[in-house]
Amino acid sequence: MIEILSETWSNLRANKLRSFLTMFGIVWGVISIVVLSAMGTGFQAGNQQVLEELGKNIVIIRNGRTSLQAGGARTGRIVRLSYGDVQELRQQSRLIQYISPELMRGAVRVKSSFNARTLQMSGVWPVYQQMRTIEVDRGRLLSEMDNADARRVVIIGYEASAQLFADRDPVGAEIKLNSLPYAVVGRIRKKNQDSNYTGRDDERLFVPYETMRKDFPLTGANDTPDMLSTIIAAPYDHVTQAMIREFERLNVGIFGLDGRTPIEAEIRRILSRRHLFDPKDVEALAFWNTALESAMFSKMMRAMSQFFLAVSLVTLALGGIGVMNIMLVAVRERTREIGVRKAIGATARRIQWQFFSEGFVITMASGVFGFLLGAGLCSLVNLAPKPARFAGMIITWETGLFAVLALAIVGVAAATYPARRAALLPPIEALRYDV
Repeated sequence: MIEILSETWSNLRANKLRSFLTMFGIVWGVISIVVLSAMGTGFQAGNQQVLEELGKNIVIIRNGRTSLQAGGARTGRIVRLSYGDVQELRQQSRLIQYISPELMRGAVRVKSSFNARTLQMSGVWPVYQQMRTIEVDRGRLLSEMDNADARRVVIIGYEASAQLFADRDPVGAEIKLNSLPYAVVGRIRKKNQDSNYTGRDDERLFVPYETMRKDFPLTGANDTPDMLSTIIAAPYDHVTQAMIREFERLNVGIFGLDGRTPIEAEIRRILSRRHLFDPKDVEALAFWNTALESAMFSKMMRAMSQFFLAVSLVTLALGGIGVMNIMLVAVRERTREIGVRKAIGATARRIQWQFFSEGFVITMASGVFGFLLGAGLCSLVNLAPKPARFAGMIITWETGLFAVLALAIVGVAAATYPARRAALLPPIEALRYDV
């Protein structure tokens, strides 16, 4: 093997330009695999982070309108959510892990010691913060005691804090909400949020549900103190994964399972008894299932990654063809050498192994160099500021394994045929060959 490596190196040095052009195709092919795979993974991770700013695999339940008759009731009847619905779902659902009611006000007059604004506000249970990825960079989150005691405490969005307090720390300050005094206990970290159902969290206020129900109940003509704006639920992880697998198996669009997943069917079944509507009526309640949105996006990103890999493999295959071509040229140029070796006792297997090793070593050495260059390029890109929806160039072990396997296959394919041609040359004709 040392002798073969030495001969390979000598051949590369003797034909520098040809060797460089031969190796360049393999190097570029491996760089393409590494860079395009890392870019696809980075976009997928970045977009997943943005999607999870709204909430990780949550189901948003809203008021609906019946489209089927049930129990003699007319169609077109509005179904209004209430606090009792939350309690019923928490007690009877086998698929829901976390649940929270939500009361919303769209225009609350907020005044601090420095400024005044009109902002949106929600009253929620503390578990809502976990489901909706409400996280603070100052102070603390709402607690169970805050809700149980109906305390006048509030956590404030990042942009809302900047509007009311500029660059000052809002934690511990008092603000007036429609003239009622509330203590700021936390500021929400800045959220890169591109989807919402009531407004960006950066510009919202969150207070305990019981406090909101006491100070800011819904005031519509048909509203009661128990009426809700929405209900937020999070299924168990195994329920979400089963739903995503079913979505991918059916190969439907994002609205193909809208309102028809097991979690939504169970919610309709439980609440249909309270509101007297047909449990098969998919319009009786409105749903927004973020797990389906994530699954649809992941499906799109996988298709994009597969396209990138196909382009990379074509580039690598072209590099392999270049190696094969150069090795065939080398076989022709060294025909007399092959004849001499066979005349003094070298076997066909020995000749084949020699040329195969040369082609394979060239391919693998080029591939290793290309992988290092690709990894270095990814590291340089990660030093630059990253745009939204891009988590950086992420090289995974799957990418490395795929590159190694693809490189090995191309190396074997590129080296086998020229080596076989060399091994089958008749010694007498090889000795008589004149370059």
